[in-house]
Amino acid sequence: MTKLFVAAMFCLLFCAVGVIGSEKSIFDYTLSTIDGQPAPLSAYKGKIVMLVNVASRCGFTPQYTALEAIYEKYKERGFVIIGIPANNFGAQEPGTNQEIKTFCQSKYNVTFPMMSKVSVKGDDKTPLYQYLTEKSSNPKTGGDIKWNFTKFLVGPDGQIITRFEPAVTPDSPEVTGAIEKALASLKH
Repeated sequence: MTKLFVAAMFCLLFCAVGVIGSEKSIFDYTLSTIDGQPAPLSAYKGKIVMLVNVASRCGFTPQYTALEAIYEKYKERGFVIIGIPANNFGAQEPGTNQEIKTFCQSKYNVTFPMMSKVSVKGDDKTPLYQYLTEKSSNPKTGGDIKWNFTKFLVGPDGQIITRFEPAVTPDSPEVTGAIEKALASLKH
């Protein structure tokens, strides 16, 4: 009986360590590319990631220019932007995935990864955005998405570093400084 008890206690201990050590991150989620292919975010482990909910008919849409510029500037150092179209605000992203892709490439020469359109708020909010906006898990960066072009900067471990609201442009010193600080933490 004591051997069985000891074995049971070890099992419980290892299970508890597994549960405690399994902190959620963006790497636990999979989206679909704008072309409909599975896109596990775990593919970006070890990189600095910026997640941005985007829209084609928004006053902030010209931010695509700055997003592409910072992507080009930092991508060789381990930085990636992931554009996530959403039609939650003023019906400003009404198009199909193909229409969104064509718009982004023809108008803004977007080369960073674009995902399929999702919902970032409401009852049909995609699980990734449930995680990103959850206040209990992310007290500093959680809270509802207020509008298009909200930006989440994520570290190489998949944990959220900071959040920038839509009016903060991607090429502002505040954003580029945070990106550079995060990139400096990468081990090359």
